[in-house]
Amino acid sequence: MRLTGKVTIVTGAAAGLGRAVALRYAREGAVVIAADTNVSNGTSLAKQIGELGLSGVFIPTDVSREEDVKRLVESVLTQYGHIDVLYNNAAMLPFERDAQVQKLSVETWDWVMGINLRGPFLCSKYALPSMMERKAGSIIHVSSPTGLYGCAPNLSAYSASKAGLLGLTRAMAAAHARDGIRVNAIIPGTMDTPMNGYVLSDDTLREKLREAIPMGRLGLPEDIEGLAVFLASDESAYCTGGIHMCDGGLTAV
Repeated sequence: MRLTGKVTIVTGAAAGLGRAVALRYAREGAVVIAADTNVSNGTSLAKQIGELGLSGVFIPTDVSREEDVKRLVESVLTQYGHIDVLYNNAAMLPFERDAQVQKLSVETWDWVMGINLRGPFLCSKYALPSMMERKAGSIIHVSSPTGLYGCAPNLSAYSASKAGLLGLTRAMAAAHARDGIRVNAIIPGTMDTPMNGYVLSDDTLREKLREAIPMGRLGLPEDIEGLAVFLASDESAYCTGGIHMCDGGLTAV
């Protein structure tokens, strides 16, 4: 097992990509602290991990709220003493509210930024001191192709938040490389997850999106697991500041 004994925090762990990574981290021997606002799904995840004979707990957390994040990190440090991996997965994609800039409400902009960019910032801010003290740690941000390309012109807030996350990745990687802390980003492509359900429920649009992927299929939660484990593990000891694609070739064309 590649993560034996590592203490990991996975945000947005109750569903989709986050849930898949949390379960895989547990199977790889990690202690998993699952953080999410969905108490029902988060509790069921922790129960599932426990029933497998693995180590996992759920802590209800809204990553956009500083007091929630402080409580999350303090709870982990009190119980486990340190944090090895922070997997910043929590995000939201409000297809029905995001829009071109001139049509976008300030409320929607602030809402998206609060979760997608402020959240990873807050989680990193409070996890970093423990990692710096131990001179070790891995922080993984989950971004999007929309942060690289203008492929979603009607998703202004979401695209800007994910672009900002890539900038944060690079700045943190440069700042903390000599602290023994690695900071990387994963870019999933079009994934068949609950967050994308609003769009993928339209069969015509679903087929259009599938056809645009060189591999010819939508991504699945399990597709991201191996990369997430690699970046969390000591196998990626010389990898920092990287933007790692998991998109079936979508951004290659």
